Amino acid sequence: MKVSNVTVRRRLFIVLLVGCVAFLALCLRLAYIQLWQGAELAERAENSWRRDIPYVAKRGEIWDRNGVQLAYNISTPTVWAIPAQVKDREGTAAALAPLLDMTQEAVLKLVAKKELIVRIGPGGRKVTMEKADEIRDLQLPGIVVAEDNKRYYPYGSLAAHLLGFTGIDNQGLTGLEAKYDNALQGTQGNVSFLSDAAGRQMPNSTDRYVEPREGLTLQLTIDKNIQTVMERELDQAMVGLQADSAIAIAMNPNNGEILGMSSRPTYVPDRYQEVPSEVYNRNLPVWMTYEPGSTFKIITLAAALEEGKVDLNNDRFFDPGAVEIGGARLRCWKKGGHGSQTFLEVVENSCNPGFVALGNRLGKESLFRYIKDFGFGTKTGIDISGEENGILFKLNQVGPVELATTAFGQGVSVTPIQQITAVSAAINGGTLYKPHVAKSWINRETGETVKVTEPEAVRTVISEDASRKVREALESVVAKGTGRNAFIDGYRVGGKTGTAQKVVNGRYSPNEHIVSFIGFAPADDPQIVVYVAVDNPQGIQFGGLVAAPIVRNIMEDALSILQVPKREGQIDRQYRYGETPVVTVPDLIGRSVVELYEDLNMNYNLSSAGTGKYVIRQAPAAGARVERGSTIRIYLGDEDDISHSH
Repeated sequence: MKVSNVTVRRRLFIVLLVGCVAFLALCLRLAYIQLWQGAELAERAENSWRRDIPYVAKRGEIWDRNGVQLAYNISTPTVWAIPAQVKDREGTAAALAPLLDMTQEAVLKLVAKKELIVRIGPGGRKVTMEKADEIRDLQLPGIVVAEDNKRYYPYGSLAAHLLGFTGIDNQGLTGLEAKYDNALQGTQGNVSFLSDAAGRQMPNSTDRYVEPREGLTLQLTIDKNIQTVMERELDQAMVGLQADSAIAIAMNPNNGEILGMSSRPTYVPDRYQEVPSEVYNRNLPVWMTYEPGSTFKIITLAAALEEGKVDLNNDRFFDPGAVEIGGARLRCWKKGGHGSQTFLEVVENSCNPGFVALGNRLGKESLFRYIKDFGFGTKTGIDISGEENGILFKLNQVGPVELATTAFGQGVSVTPIQQITAVSAAINGGTLYKPHVAKSWINRETGETVKVTEPEAVRTVISEDASRKVREALESVVAKGTGRNAFIDGYRVGGKTGTAQKVVNGRYSPNEHIVSFIGFAPADDPQIVVYVAVDNPQGIQFGGLVAAPIVRNIMEDALSILQVPKREGQIDRQYRYGETPVVTVPDLIGRSVVELYEDLNMNYNLSSAGTGKYVIRQAPAAGARVERGSTIRIYLGDEDDISHSH
């Protein structure tokens, strides 16, 4: 069939028109890509060619409350290989192997990998600066030494369980390092270069450096000096008492800040592999649960005072040595009992039958309500991982025996952090605070404090009046009762002993105990609470003999560190046979030698220097407190010298 010329021309016109439209569309598309998307597509293309060498961000430091560095970073570069740029694989492996303590075969296997970038490990990870310089000096093609760092703990095992430690990739594994890992980590940086598909660096291309950003610095409530004192005392206790373990916590009772926290056995964070996992995985002050013993009596005392169930000075109790409750015989620690005593003396003597009587006066509903209000049976919420709940009797399981034993601290299970937090509430005016160790977060690049942890009051448990009575009673315990070994002259110290049988294989052990003491000062305005528990010390196992002296030593130094002034109105300590009383040095200046040596009531020895009839100087000075029988050195001169030297 013959097609007409008109039809052919029409078809050609349509093809031409379609071609023109397609060409115009292509031009528009090219213009759109070039003008509107050009920069974006070029960047995407460059990114597809770009290869990154990571630069690890410095992990945020950890400071004590005064800015002392407890954990920081030291530079330890890491060696990387870009296999496509390694020209002589065997020669490179031979040069690197001895520097990295690796075999030549192991290095060769890594540099021959068909990957864009390979980390040379384990020997090339976190090398010393000296070794990094040696490797750089070799100028091996395809071998890069990149910035890296590792964690350093300048005080060794100090606060090890609290701080925790990091892994090979600077990730937090335990303790605060793990708890606050996200904030401490920072943002990784890199050096990047352009490469072709084979991984070879493109000619005339430039490297690009993205600076890593350091993590936030964590400032703790911990005082490094108090922590040091605490750990010194625990070390001495472990050696002297041959105990299974020991824990100590110091807290500011007025806001929940932890001033010190430690336990034994311990470890060095960057050598944690040298100890069994249970040593570094268990932070005993928050993890360990046990029967508290007599330190728990503070809670019963506080509840009884708040409910008006006892007048400590006027109500009396007769202790025959044991009481029969529900068929069980509950004994006092003193064989034969304490006889007739006021309830203040019940507290001073830590008399179990007396506290059974207080528990019965309260009743189980009231006593257990206060126990729960003081925070027992639930976690305190402290910002440390691994905290346990402790165990209380369920109310429907509490009979006469359970009520009686709970009143003096047996049959309940608590953690040390619960114990110190509850006692802080009992003596600070009645407010239970949530304990915490993170004080603030600091951006070191700007110097800005990003976040501050404010004290968190959980609830009011008892009144200020009841709290004052608790403080006064516990001060009397230290001056006159079972806590006398915690007495610090010049400070008003309150406290309570605790001795609890350990439960071994479901039964109370007759010869294994956890002995404890909790003390605070000054008793009229507490600034610090210290709790110490020693697990199974060898020899005499009483809290007043074992734990109280440890608390005294920690608290005496801590009060000085905190610059807490001494107090007036301290209850005089009762001294027992064999103990040396502390006396006040009198003012001897102006007195004659004859007068002094005729004084038969002197509590001190005299040592003189100089000539003359009168005392013109003395050491120690008047008003100082010394043990009776101490030597006072006097300097003699004429009467004319007295006023001049005074």
